[in-house]
Amino acid sequence: MVNQGGLSSPKKGEEEGVQPAFEYSIKIPRRGDILEGTVMGISPGGILIDVGTKAEGIVPARELQRMDPEAIEEIRVGEQVLVYVVATEDKEGNLVLSLMKAQLERDWRNIENLFAEGKVFEGTVTGHNKGGLLVHIGKVQGFVPASQIAYYEHPELQGKSREEFRNGLIGTKIPLKVIELDRRRNRLILSEKAALDHLRKERKERLLAELQEGEIRHGVVSSLCDFGAFVDLGGINGLIHISELSWGRISHPSEVVRVGEEVDVYVLNVDREEGRIGLSLKRLQPEPWSQIEWKYSIGQLVRGIITNLTEFGAFARLEEDGIEGLIHISELSDEEIAHPKEVVNIGDTLTLKIISIDPDRRRLGLSLRQVKGAEPPEDEAPPPAA
Repeated sequence: MVNQGGLSSPKKGEEEGVQPAFEYSIKIPRRGDILEGTVMGISPGGILIDVGTKAEGIVPARELQRMDPEAIEEIRVGEQVLVYVVATEDKEGNLVLSLMKAQLERDWRNIENLFAEGKVFEGTVTGHNKGGLLVHIGKVQGFVPASQIAYYEHPELQGKSREEFRNGLIGTKIPLKVIELDRRRNRLILSEKAALDHLRKERKERLLAELQEGEIRHGVVSSLCDFGAFVDLGGINGLIHISELSWGRISHPSEVVRVGEEVDVYVLNVDREEGRIGLSLKRLQPEPWSQIEWKYSIGQLVRGIITNLTEFGAFARLEEDGIEGLIHISELSDEEIAHPKEVVNIGDTLTLKIISIDPDRRRLGLSLRQVKGAEPPEDEAPPPAA
């Protein structure tokens, strides 16, 4: 048996059964322990490792034959290594150790911690089969079923066949989360979808905590609906209600924005409990009525779009800034009419004359019948004679 640490038998005269005090600090290793030791020697017969016990441990030659030669060459005398206790004693009384099992055990313990804590980590795709992807986490092989692959997250592989898609992922790193673990069956099931969902949730929570009312944020219009437009702020969607898209009246968000468009938005409110964010587009633009008196004058000709018809007249939205004005039924035609639809239709674009401006009451009076014979707006004026 190889003697370690200068330990010796009790000297003559010492009491029987009494051991030197320092021996009590020696921990007796057990099978399955992972210990840190120092490489004492390397030979074809094995690697001798001091793990601080009475007997030195040895990594036997049969394990060296299974190890990568390059990995063995990297081991140096005096280096600190982790080892797994395979047996507490061989024929010579030495511990039987394993470098490979230590690494495997350490990897499994790391994976167990990731599973217990629900953490997301990166793994490298090492292969695939008809059922999904193979991923190695250290020495442990995991499996990503086809149903757990986030195909939409790999736009560069869109349009490829299933075989080409999976081949294209080999060697790449993808975010993963452990969704099933059974060491006895050597079963490790991973999910890219669950990892991405987790990351999105974290980003959403972080963004909700950071957002402040009154901020200006940059985002991308992600979808449109009848009541507004949703904007992705980088992990969470906020809503621009249709009333906050424009200072003028609009019938649908598509009149102002389109899906995929990048926009700057004003943060109106943040409901952290419900995870809702209210945004505004119009509040980053000057309020049109505050500028109307210096921008327009009575008698000026403007272009407007008919937006609504009532029994008493037609409403028109000015093309330039979205302000709505009223064309009273008496200002639609020189002839007497029973309803505005006899003269105009919703969606008509017309040249109109401003006949009154009341910024305090936010009212703009327009006329269609008085346009006849008047000079057209500048953008409609005929080109000068050659």
